Amino acid sequence: MTKKITCVFCKQSNYIKKGIRRTQNRGNIQKYKCLACGKYFTNDEGFYRMRNSESKITSGIDLYFSNLSSRKVRNYFRRHLDHNASHVSILEWCRRYVLKVQKYTNKLNPNLNGRFYADEMMVDRGNEKDAFWCSIDWDTRFITGFHYSTHREVSDAIDFIKKATKKKIPQYIQTDAGMFYPQAMRKLYYSNRLHSLRVEHKVINTSKTGKHNVRIETVFMKMRDRVNNFRGFKALWSAPILMAGIVLQHNFIEEHTSLRDYPCDRAGLNLNIGQNRWLDLIRLSAQNS
Repeated sequence: MTKKITCVFCKQSNYIKKGIRRTQNRGNIQKYKCLACGKYFTNDEGFYRMRNSESKITSGIDLYFSNLSSRKVRNYFRRHLDHNASHVSILEWCRRYVLKVQKYTNKLNPNLNGRFYADEMMVDRGNEKDAFWCSIDWDTRFITGFHYSTHREVSDAIDFIKKATKKKIPQYIQTDAGMFYPQAMRKLYYSNRLHSLRVEHKVINTSKTGKHNVRIETVFMKMRDRVNNFRGFKALWSAPILMAGIVLQHNFIEEHTSLRDYPCDRAGLNLNIGQNRWLDLIRLSAQNS
């Protein structure tokens, strides 16, 4: 999975090999000379000018989103590797590559079956409590969309449902009895011709029926464990990025325990990802940037 080699300065592909760049942590890297602009460059496979090796960076990202805090990942590196990285560096890797990979995965078109389960959960950010909205396609277990907000209002529910249904208009969306969901659904999907919603809205009213919206709650249970291990979030600008990383981990990195399959594969996204799934996703992102 190698990106087509182009000059990082002029984007031309007219080059010759010209020497080796020797690095302390990444080994020998091939250098090229661009015959169009005359400048020297190395090929960008997603880790351009990074000081640490690709395997270490992707291991740090995977460990962090698998349930270890940045400090626990740092301590693991100290015990097993010669060259250490601070917990700040690990968080920087996570944010940098989540944004890169998310830009690529947002262009993909998963094959969803259309039975959506949606809900919101509260996450700690300092002394504040924010809302994380999430929707899952049950047959594939693929998270179809998410939204991070500082409030739970109708406008937030509208933004969330727009993101959740961007790739596919579902057969139905099941939510709890939150007052903002019916208003948001009417705003987005009410048909004057049909005098009803174009998308069925199923509501689970726990106080009346004793039942819960359990299918999305199983996803939230895992997410809550991870946020608790982070000890909450610190900055508002960072929190949505890290939650996006948890979503990427769910959709593309971790095999679903009961299905014994990856949600992205069940959704028909045949990306040919190898054992180091973060590494291949980052390289795919660089290749398609």
